[in-house]
Amino acid sequence: MYEKELQAMIEAAYLAEVHIKKVYASAFEVEIKEDDSPVTVADKGADEIIRGYLSERFPEYGFLTEESADTGERFSHRRIFIVDPVDGTTEFVSRNGQFTTNIALCDGNEIVVGVINVPMLDRLYFAVKGEGAYRLVRGGTKERIHVSDRKTGLKAMRSISHYTKGELAFMESHASVFEEEVEAVGAANKFCRLAEGEKDFYYRDSPYTKEWDVAPGDLLVREAGGYMVEPDGKPFTYNRKDVYNRKGYVMANSKENLFLDDLK
Repeated sequence: MYEKELQAMIEAAYLAEVHIKKVYASAFEVEIKEDDSPVTVADKGADEIIRGYLSERFPEYGFLTEESADTGERFSHRRIFIVDPVDGTTEFVSRNGQFTTNIALCDGNEIVVGVINVPMLDRLYFAVKGEGAYRLVRGGTKERIHVSDRKTGLKAMRSISHYTKGELAFMESHASVFEEEVEAVGAANKFCRLAEGEKDFYYRDSPYTKEWDVAPGDLLVREAGGYMVEPDGKPFTYNRKDVYNRKGYVMANSKENLFLDDLK
């Protein structure tokens, strides 16, 4: 149903990747935004590339992006693109390779197409509502992906740069259910790792992530057979007036592995 949008979103991500990698290899400067988060010319340039490419092909669609002012004009559109041109700018700046480009299509208040590009791995992940989740390796073929079926010995993740005391306490209190040390994973890579079955659990208890951080990953995980919800068990809605995910979120390979009763 969304073939044209999906193809354009993938093409936009690849176009942005060229600019992002060029900056990544240069001696770029880092600015600090009003919310104390870093931004570079990679973020700004990639945002312009993605917006320009998609708006030319879908002029009737609106936008919500991290690097563009949110004027509220998006509420006049049924469909909008939600974009984080460089998710994990902190990882980009530290040059650890764990940054992504996130593009989602929201129809009403629901994500119906999601694309996550991982430039330094030459991998792109995508999902379409009702059509499954996929991994596309550069130069390779499209592969359908699915969450693991592990019920014990779970493999958990944490954020590289934003690991909180609450998350640490939860992991420590549930150490017996996790097979090994909790791995630090950056940006939207966490959704990809869970969707392809490499990991099983991730919990974020801070109120500082925003729609563009999670929108494509939410769909990717769910289309791969997993679950992503707020800690109270409610599913996410999108194109909200308040773009912050105030309650945080939790995702897992199965409903029972969300540990919702323990998060209350």
